[in-house]
Amino acid sequence: MEKQFKSGFIAIIGRPNVGKSTFMNQVIGQKIAIMSDKPQTTRNKIQGVLTLSDAQMIFIDTPGIHKPKHQLGDFMVKTAINTLNEVDAILFMINAEEGYGKGDQYILDRLQKVDKPVYLIVNKIDLVHPDKLLPLIDQYKDKHNFTEIIPISALQGNNVKHLLAVLKDQLAEGPQYYPEDQITDHPERFIISELIREKVLQFTKEEVPHSIAVVIENMEQRNHGKVLIQATIVTERKTQKGILIGKQGTMLKNIGKAARKDIENLLGTSVYLELWVKVKKDWRNKQSQLQEYGFSRDDY
Repeated sequence: MEKQFKSGFIAIIGRPNVGKSTFMNQVIGQKIAIMSDKPQTTRNKIQGVLTLSDAQMIFIDTPGIHKPKHQLGDFMVKTAINTLNEVDAILFMINAEEGYGKGDQYILDRLQKVDKPVYLIVNKIDLVHPDKLLPLIDQYKDKHNFTEIIPISALQGNNVKHLLAVLKDQLAEGPQYYPEDQITDHPERFIISELIREKVLQFTKEEVPHSIAVVIENMEQRNHGKVLIQATIVTERKTQKGILIGKQGTMLKNIGKAARKDIENLLGTSVYLELWVKVKKDWRNKQSQLQEYGFSRDDY
């Protein structure tokens, strides 16, 4: 008798900076979603594929839901909200440290209109005293009919295996959508551009917040298996270009050096990375440039 195989799509939704990307990387066991302590780091839907012997779970890391201030922000919020209607289950993730906020209510109001199992995932439990956890759970459990409430630490992996077991148990029988060695639906070029963007956010702190995009201009195999990657960091102002390049090019060198390490881990080979910086004024409000940098209206 053929063994039953289960599969399903699971959205991870929540306010900015609750740990959605950290959870995705923990589950997949490899960095496919970028992480930063700045809100709204994730811009596109990123699918992480976990294939087991008897199941395949496709996790969708969505942009943090926030009040948009430009067309790019609008794209991000619509992307996250529309994902709710395309999945088999929803993980509504909250930050145990921050507790309930207006942004959560905005999401809860939208969840009322969705006929899918919704799990409340209380993340970052490693940062709070256990005594604070039960009152927080009590506060949320009356706000929605959650299928289950599961506290975790995505960073340390606490209780993540239990969460996966619960999800697998409740998944319906279904096909294997992706080959077992595929861990994401995004091409390598996209992941590489995101890894570079992560390092920009990390090194520039508050000076160059979210006004950057990274475009991979060229990627080719060179002699002895080394990969040449040429990428442009696009920003909105000349002053930001100066910050990104730094004195005698030191900032750009530091970004490139740190990004190259992660890219080499991803590709499993040596990488030669060339970075340029280009100014495109107000690109986040220009539809043509949003599409050029991968933010298409077709995605929402």
